[in-house]
Amino acid sequence: MLTKVHPAIIILILTLISGFCDSLGFTHAARMWQGPSLVFSEAIRSAVGFATGIAIYWITVRHLREAGIVTAEIQTLLWFGSTILGVAVLSGRSFSWRPVDQAVAVMVLVGIGWLIFHTDG
Repeated sequence: MLTKVHPAIIILILTLISGFCDSLGFTHAARMWQGPSLVFSEAIRSAVGFATGIAIYWITVRHLREAGIVTAEIQTLLWFGSTILGVAVLSGRSFSWRPVDQAVAVMVLVGIGWLIFHTDG
């Protein structure tokens, strides 16, 4: 028997999917110019990533609001975290960072969250 899924699980899954789609958009956008020439296949992949990401983000915002997360700053922080994580994973380069650099990256995200929560964001 299927039980009701906890709203936090829905929000987590939608946020990760939205961030991943947007990270695809960013990754392909970085490759869509070869010198002065536009690489149409990369531009299309980027556009599809962004379009899918924003559509899922809008659905995510609905669930965030229902869960009492109504400020754009906190909603955006969740999206930003999942998007930057997606870009880092897709590039593969962050896995070769020194542990201290990886720790600093995590602390930057934690710091942004700290500022939002402690400045009534």
